[in-house]
Amino acid sequence: MAATEDVTESRLLLAEYDRIKEEQKTRIGFRDNLLYFTLAASTAVLAIAVQTTQARLLLVIPVICLVLGWTYLVNDEKISAVGCYIRDQLGPRLAELSGASGAVFGWETYHRGDERRTTRKRLQTAVDLFTFLALPMACVTTFWCSPTTPPPLLIASLTQTLALAVLGWQFLRYAEW
Repeated sequence: MAATEDVTESRLLLAEYDRIKEEQKTRIGFRDNLLYFTLAASTAVLAIAVQTTQARLLLVIPVICLVLGWTYLVNDEKISAVGCYIRDQLGPRLAELSGASGAVFGWETYHRGDERRTTRKRLQTAVDLFTFLALPMACVTTFWCSPTTPPPLLIASLTQTLALAVLGWQFLRYAEW
């Protein structure tokens, strides 16, 4: 009986908070590393393409950026969703149970009120768009300008361009300015 007395809704909510904050922290680290890995992988492919003068290798970079960019975007959305859940669901429930007069988990709302937040979010969106869109589109454009563009690879590059446009639209759609 003593074990069930120790389980309260407040304790469960605090345990949930700890777990989702840990998930958020892990996702932030993973997301940030995706940016670095994308740049490193793209640079490696670019170096090989330049050394071998094989313009078709440039079409590997959009694939890298699409896969890692989508993964980056999904993780970024989940990071934001955790914050939203804490602000809108978990915090108010815990405040009600505890009888707190103010907000619980105040950091979740406090940091969003920073006057420079909008500028930072816009700059981060610009960095994301450059990394996951501008860089691969420069590679596709260079491929198009190369002396030989086999039709199957031309079709592939057009498909990549469409997929990159969708990814860019998603980045803008999920940007929280």
